[in-house]
Amino acid sequence: MNILGYLQKVGRALMVPVAVLPAAAILMGIGYWIDPNGWGGDSALAALLIKAGAAVIDNMSVLFAVGVAYGLSKDKDGAAALSGLVGFLVVTTLLSPAAVAQIQSIPLEEVSFAFNKINNQFVGILVGIISAELYNRFSSVELHSALAFFSGRRLVPIIVSFTMIVVAFILMAVWPVIFDGLQSFGETISGMGEVGAGIYAFFNRLLIPMGLHHALNSVFWFDVAGINDIPNFLSGQTGIDAGTSIIGKTGMYQAGFFPIMMFGLPGAALAIYTAAKTENKEKVASIMLAAALSSFFTGVTEPLEFSFMFAAPVLYVVHALLTGLSVYLAASMQWMAGFGFSAGLVDMVLSSQNPLAIKWYMLIVQGVAFFAIYYFVFLALIKGLDLKTPGREDDQENNSDATASDDPNQLAHQYVKALGGRDNLDDIDACITRLRLTLKDRSVINEAAMKELGAMGVIKLGENNLQVIIGPQAESIANRIKAFK
Repeated sequence: MNILGYLQKVGRALMVPVAVLPAAAILMGIGYWIDPNGWGGDSALAALLIKAGAAVIDNMSVLFAVGVAYGLSKDKDGAAALSGLVGFLVVTTLLSPAAVAQIQSIPLEEVSFAFNKINNQFVGILVGIISAELYNRFSSVELHSALAFFSGRRLVPIIVSFTMIVVAFILMAVWPVIFDGLQSFGETISGMGEVGAGIYAFFNRLLIPMGLHHALNSVFWFDVAGINDIPNFLSGQTGIDAGTSIIGKTGMYQAGFFPIMMFGLPGAALAIYTAAKTENKEKVASIMLAAALSSFFTGVTEPLEFSFMFAAPVLYVVHALLTGLSVYLAASMQWMAGFGFSAGLVDMVLSSQNPLAIKWYMLIVQGVAFFAIYYFVFLALIKGLDLKTPGREDDQENNSDATASDDPNQLAHQYVKALGGRDNLDDIDACITRLRLTLKDRSVINEAAMKELGAMGVIKLGENNLQVIIGPQAESIANRIKAFK
């Protein structure tokens, strides 16, 4: 597998631990609503909910180790997740300041400060990747009959525990250097303030077509480079951490997404509908309405973005620029809100009583302005450049006899047919909105049929990898396809 393909897999695996964040956001959001002033100090129920949510936030590093190991494993087995946990415990125990002092025979006060920060998401991701690779390599190994009990999956945690001893000794030498580099990067980006936030948001959108935005997000949203924006916001952090965890700063890598996802992209959807040919308006309306509602309520934007990403790349670049501008403006004005899943209405409501939420309602005002900007800019570009957005394609581009079924099983069968049959599928997986596939022969797929079935986009990666953007039902369809023989 090429490097890009592997990074795609890692990006997909990162979504496993990230998927637990909504639980923390809901628990803590309700807690802050119950006790907006005392943050749990004036209400036992609020304290219970906030602490329950904090249990997730405070253990994100180990969740990354477990989640990435599971997500990268070949068969998504619990033994891979257990191996990730074992590996993380071995590494973090051996690299604790006290253990390092004892192993190196030096006074505790001479141990590098980097080892006080060994329990972080970067180490969790690293351990998860190594554990998954060991699982994929050794989970099918059969030992001699005398040791048969330890064959297969039971063997992996044992191998991982010994491997992590070696990894720990390597990190004992290189972790201070890595830590200094990550901290310098975090401080550099944080030092750029609002401009840095805008630059991040711009590249966040640009990386979505390749599925690599998850890796970028982990740097800004979690404790990979000392920024840790989402956990700091959800837990009401007010202590300084890499220059971002202060009131008016925490949330700066999140807040500006709300005007885009709740208002800007729906404005783009309206522009695409307005520009569609008269005979196609009804079909485009149903597609754009569903995608816009998904973006507004939940912050799931890919179905809408992929509707114009490849058909009109210039619109997507404009979208990325406007996203960067929105995040920059929100950060500059210190209009702050955060999310546990994405920047939709649900997360805005949940975060509104967070102690670090500042003038969150102004994000709605900003959003209304961006709705108008997106609508008029997109409409002008679509008509002025005659862009082939949905409903404006040439007649020959719409010729396919595929019709989407309302029955999920039948729809999955239709996708399999468009993908060249079940035998053509080597590997089947999904993330939130896209099927991630490895094919034996990619030349036999029917892209037109998949788009008629509701796919917003088809992305080809390397020689045999394919991604099909179909919306929130992607995982359900992937599971059904896996069950087909």
